[in-house]
Amino acid sequence: MKFWRILVVIVLPFMLTSVVGAQDLWRGFEHLFTPARNYVVYKAIDKIDIDGRNDEKSWKHAKWSEYFIDIEGDKQPVPTYRTRMKMLWDDTHLYILAELEEPHIWAYYDKNDMIVFHENDFEVFIDPTRDTHNYYEFEVNARNTLFDLFLNKPYRIGGSANIEWDAEGFVSAVHIDGTLNDPSDEDKKWTVEMAIPFSSLSFDGDFVQPTADDVWKINFSRVEWHTEIVDGKYVRKKDETTQKVLPENNWVWSEQGVVNMHFPERWGLLQFSGNPVNGKKQMFQLPTEEAWAKYLWLIYYKQQAYRGKHGSYAKKLTDLDISSSGNENGIGYKLSLSNETNSFAATLKTEDGLIISINGQGLFKVLDK
Repeated sequence: MKFWRILVVIVLPFMLTSVVGAQDLWRGFEHLFTPARNYVVYKAIDKIDIDGRNDEKSWKHAKWSEYFIDIEGDKQPVPTYRTRMKMLWDDTHLYILAELEEPHIWAYYDKNDMIVFHENDFEVFIDPTRDTHNYYEFEVNARNTLFDLFLNKPYRIGGSANIEWDAEGFVSAVHIDGTLNDPSDEDKKWTVEMAIPFSSLSFDGDFVQPTADDVWKINFSRVEWHTEIVDGKYVRKKDETTQKVLPENNWVWSEQGVVNMHFPERWGLLQFSGNPVNGKKQMFQLPTEEAWAKYLWLIYYKQQAYRGKHGSYAKKLTDLDISSSGNENGIGYKLSLSNETNSFAATLKTEDGLIISINGQGLFKVLDK
């Protein structure tokens, strides 16, 4: 009995220290490491007519996603109105159907590439390579006005939006259960249906053709403004004191943790299944590199904070309170950090052969696996 008491006295403090140390590692950045949602998309079994309706056999079999949440997750209230989506694919297209409950459906922008997020809209973000660079954005309002753009990298690291880029062959449609721009009644919902050609997800001529079990990064956002009726029209409410437009609500499928959709590393994960949508279901399989990527992203976030405080990037992992080695689920790993001119490169190697890296631009790469 005394032996066990001594063992507990010795081991328990060690265990507590290990737990506390693990918690300290992520402290201040927890909101950027909440689990991403995932969706397995199956192949369509009939022709999808893009009409904004959920009436094909394929759509009847496709699973609805979870209801959308606030972009900051539990930090903010549950969205006022429910939003959900489902997806299908075939050899040439990704199909998306989204349902947005809304008692007052309005939209006035009617020309493509108008900034439709200044109205209520539905948005799709796609990163086929999961490297967080060279990604695509599609926005549609209740008039089915499209705003599509290509970004070479996120805005926060100097990325620029190419609005002149157009998704060749993109088709969408909106169905309204109610009326448009009529404040005198209450509506039920509007539904957006999209067909996105894989070949359109290209800026330089090359595109990623998905095959069974491939995984892409994807997220969806619903922008919802506070409105009032002025002269029979919906207008965005303003703060009575400042006369500035009140901030919009951002409701998303997979929590971002920050009020910014342009953190591609925070998007959800889409896995392509080779099975028909009415066939055998499969479990989502997290790519190995995604499971380990969190350590590199922690270095990235801590490096940005360090640079903001000291004017330059840290040269050593210890400056960031990060150990150069560790073990997760019985697999050992090593981290390394090298400095470049006004930048850095961090690499993670696991003992079973995975090598991944990230640089100061947030470019994530798989070097070996």
